[in-house]
Amino acid sequence: MNTSQSRTETEPEAVQPQAPQPHGAAARRGPLRAGERVQLTDEKGRMNTITLTPGGAFHTHKGFLSHDQLIGASEGTIVTNTTGAQYQALRPLLSDFVLSMPRGAAVVYPKDAGQIVTMADIFPGARVVEAGVGSGALSISLLRAVGDNGYLHSFERREEFADIAKGNVETIFGGEHPAWQITLGDFQEQVLEAEKPGSVDRVVLDMLAPWECLDAVATVLAPGGVWINYVATVTQLSRTAEAIRADGRFTEPEAWESMVRGWHLEGLAVRPDHRMVAHTGFLLTTRRLAHGVTGISTKRRPSKTGFSEEDLNAWTPQAVGERAVSDKRLRRVARDASSTIQRGALPPEEAQARRDSQAADPVD
Repeated sequence: MNTSQSRTETEPEAVQPQAPQPHGAAARRGPLRAGERVQLTDEKGRMNTITLTPGGAFHTHKGFLSHDQLIGASEGTIVTNTTGAQYQALRPLLSDFVLSMPRGAAVVYPKDAGQIVTMADIFPGARVVEAGVGSGALSISLLRAVGDNGYLHSFERREEFADIAKGNVETIFGGEHPAWQITLGDFQEQVLEAEKPGSVDRVVLDMLAPWECLDAVATVLAPGGVWINYVATVTQLSRTAEAIRADGRFTEPEAWESMVRGWHLEGLAVRPDHRMVAHTGFLLTTRRLAHGVTGISTKRRPSKTGFSEEDLNAWTPQAVGERAVSDKRLRRVARDASSTIQRGALPPEEAQARRDSQAADPVD
């Protein structure tokens, strides 16, 4: 008998190591667990998002629903409360989460986040920097796109916004994301200290005056890299585009907006919804040219490209409709973001105490 053949036949097969799951993927599968956010939809299509807590209850004017009925149940379960009202329980989608999560600033809508990820070509493993974190909605989409082995460096001027964003990111991913870091301070100053010249694949800016960051972006962005801007007004869009054209280190900028209109579906009554998510912001993209290369000037009819003092004043935060948020409210939202316990998930006595406290201390 061949000794080597015998040894081969009797040795157990080597177990192939399984590839690690992407960060946060396990939390999106399996039965519902304590501490998870769950979206409850009633018979009229109304949705409520709660955080499952052992012994907790979800209260409405039509009775209450014990969280213990959901903990350990399969996603997609239909449960009945104390008065017979039915609810279907599902984990919130990303689009649901960002519209219901604690916020200190307006969030980037899912329709715009999807456009940013696609049109800026945010790929797995990409090195991305962003500025203007707000409540972290766009950061979540960017982290999903770059993956665990990618890199996202976010810059935020206000510490309160950074705390809110951290809480929301950790909630949806179930902890700190390995590809993310956040830095406090002005983007155009901090990014030059944190990133090497030509080391960044993509730059995403959500701020009032992105043209002020032109030199910083041109320094850190690699040749061929994409710079995408999210701005709210036509005047911001115009000044950003003209600054990019005048600089000469980038390709001709392109701009667009997206609008989403839902449809009513009921029997033969199929028609557009009366309401829609129309204008939320403009997106403007351009790409970095090779070092030492000047962009090709696009031939077009001459037009007014100067900006008067009146034009410049139109781009202040107050003029573009940005509502000032008090420090008191930001601290409160940051506490909510860092805690996964929401009002509907608290025991009845504690929920009532929180409602009484908020009624006595109204939001600014």
